[in-house]
Amino acid sequence: MTDKIVVFSTCASREEAEKLARLVVEQGLAACASIVPDVRSYYRWQGAVETAGEQLLVIKSARRQFAALAAALERAHSYDVPEVLAMPVVAGSAPYLAWLDASLGGENEDAAL
Repeated sequence: MTDKIVVFSTCASREEAEKLARLVVEQGLAACASIVPDVRSYYRWQGAVETAGEQLLVIKSARRQFAALAAALERAHSYDVPEVLAMPVVAGSAPYLAWLDASLGGENEDAAL
């Protein structure tokens, strides 16, 4: 197990996804944020089943950054209840994990992997 996480957040538009991706990387809260375009979401909202076209942000970060990352997304997001879900990274290539850590301004806490 590593201390790295992948955070998912859906956005209403490409412009919003680009704005949020740049924000979290520029603030050092993420090493990388990728946009998966044109996903279709089905969800329950205010008692009804809704559907919407969205853009999915896939954000690579570390657990130590999660609280600040979630707060930044929640402040800047257009949704009343934005999706901010973190999944643990069980393992990864040593060079990628080292790059991720360096990009987040930390020591490589996964060096033993």
